[in-house]
Amino acid sequence: MSVADAAKPLAWHGQAYSTKRFGVSITDCDSEPVQTPGCVQAHGALLVLRPADLTIAQVSENSADVLGTAPAALLGRPLQELVGPAHSARVKAVLLQPEIERNPSYVFTHTAAHTGLALDVSVHTVDGVAVLEFEATGRDASEQRDFYALIRRSVAQLQGATTLSALGDIACTEIRALTGLDRVMVYRFHDDGHGEVVCESRRDDLPSWLGLHYPAQDIPEPAREVFRQTWIRPLRDVDGGLAELLPLTHPDSGRPLRMTHCALRGPSVMYTEYLRNMRVTASLTMSIRRDHKLWGLIAGHHYSGPFDMPYELRAACELVAQIVSLQHAAAEEREHAAYRQRIDSVQQQLVTQAAQEGGLAALLDGPPTLLDGLDTGGTALYHRKRWWCAGSTPAEHELDALRDWLSTRPEMLSRDRPLFATDQLSAHYPPGLAFSGVASGVLAIALSRSAKNLVLWFRPETAQTVRWGGNPHDKPTVVGPHGARLTPRASFELFVESVRGRSKPWLAVELEAALRFRMLMMELIVLRADQLAGLNADLARSNDELDAFAYVASHDLKEPLRGIHKYAHQLAESAGLLGEADHQRLAGLTRLTLRMDSLLDSLLHFSRVGRAELQLEDCEVGEVVEEALEMVAARRGDKPTRIDVPRPLPRVRADRVRLREIYTNLLSNALKYNRQATTTIELGWLAPHEAAAHPANAAWPAAAGAQTVLYVRDNGIGIEPRHLDQVFKMFRRLHGRDDYGGGTGAGLPIVKKLVERLGGVVWVESTPGQGSCFYFSVPTDDGPPNPE
Repeated sequence: MSVADAAKPLAWHGQAYSTKRFGVSITDCDSEPVQTPGCVQAHGALLVLRPADLTIAQVSENSADVLGTAPAALLGRPLQELVGPAHSARVKAVLLQPEIERNPSYVFTHTAAHTGLALDVSVHTVDGVAVLEFEATGRDASEQRDFYALIRRSVAQLQGATTLSALGDIACTEIRALTGLDRVMVYRFHDDGHGEVVCESRRDDLPSWLGLHYPAQDIPEPAREVFRQTWIRPLRDVDGGLAELLPLTHPDSGRPLRMTHCALRGPSVMYTEYLRNMRVTASLTMSIRRDHKLWGLIAGHHYSGPFDMPYELRAACELVAQIVSLQHAAAEEREHAAYRQRIDSVQQQLVTQAAQEGGLAALLDGPPTLLDGLDTGGTALYHRKRWWCAGSTPAEHELDALRDWLSTRPEMLSRDRPLFATDQLSAHYPPGLAFSGVASGVLAIALSRSAKNLVLWFRPETAQTVRWGGNPHDKPTVVGPHGARLTPRASFELFVESVRGRSKPWLAVELEAALRFRMLMMELIVLRADQLAGLNADLARSNDELDAFAYVASHDLKEPLRGIHKYAHQLAESAGLLGEADHQRLAGLTRLTLRMDSLLDSLLHFSRVGRAELQLEDCEVGEVVEEALEMVAARRGDKPTRIDVPRPLPRVRADRVRLREIYTNLLSNALKYNRQATTTIELGWLAPHEAAAHPANAAWPAAAGAQTVLYVRDNGIGIEPRHLDQVFKMFRRLHGRDDYGGGTGAGLPIVKKLVERLGGVVWVESTPGQGSCFYFSVPTDDGPPNPE
């Protein structure tokens, strides 16, 4: 039941609810109105006052037994007739304090005239009425306990706890020492609502319940809502009986009394049956809260009859519970300090690694790698339109589908905390069941606003053997006065259940570490952007200088070169008296001027290739090849040439002019460097999945695995292995200057630059005397990848 629901008048079979009268008709735990039970525990008495004049509007039916005055003599009468003017004035003064709302406070000790019994009196306000509770003090005059000293010792020990387990153990020990209860446990709620006993202090002859798990239904939502609002819940005697309020609803408002904060609140009928099934005779339960949420409970049980828990004892225990809640985060922080330091160390190394190597892919080059920081089984980075993986991960097509799903999650699109974490992926993403063996748990962070670039960590399924305190699927019934109804499980024998599709839960320290790592990576990306901006500015200056050089080369250098060529030619024609040696020198001079002119043209073309603006379009590679073959037709001459195309060439996204120039250069070389009687050239391609599956070797670059790969294979002279890294260098020829028709050695460097401008890579595989195969890749998306 929600707080809002509890504030409404509650009808039960035509009248306000009373646990004493109608509890046996409850059909399930979630329907029981535990905040408005209409009854109090019979060992104390309760009065409901009108705050304005302190007249008594409601009284528990046992007032004659506890206070010595029957209900009829109290209803409608001023409080001072029962407790005297001084105590009445004290109540009135306390009611003026704002902190009294839903916060019971001790006001005085009242002595019952008919028994001489000392009763502690506490008061609080709720929904516009004042609630007075009378309970026996339980103080023994021969034993005065110094609760301040006891609590001070407890606080010191709790503050020194270095782990959550130690904090819980201390809390259990201290509560037992304060109260004398037979068993005290720390009971933790898991994410799915079920509970686990994680700490325990008990009487030596009692069996241990440490490590037992209990279904979520054992503490239903209405009960949890009570513990979110109050710190402590005493039950003096499971079989102590109940006293109903008279009248059952307030005479002015007609509403039932909300008793959430009353120490005397009548217990749930389900709860008392539950305790009887465990042979518990009295209980004391306190909340443990973390970040305003109910993390768990400190549950105390007694087995040998009623157990007095007077106000000052409960106040001491409540303070312990509050300190445990306050120290909870600090204890967890200390517990995970070493783990956090290890994670931070690895992450700093990874960031340095990425900064030095200039790309996020370096995060998985290692060591270390993303796999070395968090305690995970596998990791995957999606960046630059492809996956980088380490450890055990789902298949790439499964990663693609998971990425698309994650990109729609509101958590991943959050500006402040773009993170998704679960230890049961299939519960959120049913297709995840197919790979739960490696990825039942997923932790994801987004590296871009669209959540398309991300880092994933995976945890495998943990076949957890959970020790249940009874079968969590049993829902036994008992027959009550009004027929069969549900009751708590009567059997608490060990029940074992294997939990499938779950991984080890993600710790808060791991989630925060992932977010810190994201922040570091975003800072690195921003830094890289600043560096690239600086480099672009430098490049712009260099381009300006290159333009100036190109102008000088095309005008100031080529002009005198043309003059030298002209005069050498004229001198050779008119100098009939020159000897043969002189004519050879003039011919050599003419050839050198022509070669110099060709070198300058190649240099100018190479300088402009890298700066030409791309015009990307969908290109039919077959058509581009036909155009390139026409351009090199003259070089084919009369020599037999066979062009093989094993399968139709694909369509790619590229600059058509640049792509044609690449093919023109490669085809020209295939025709030029060939001594076979028949020149054979094969033009083929590999789809991205075929390229990714290509056998790894030293020449085959990893980046080509996500792109379309085109190739030109010939049966020419081949290249010696020692020269393979030289062929793409400017003006680097592997043969004599005039061999194979001469040339400047600029063709392959221009090919390399053109391919890189298109966003791909180029490489060669060759066998001397058998031929060469030049490969080049083009991206499968709408443009070249980022320069990173």
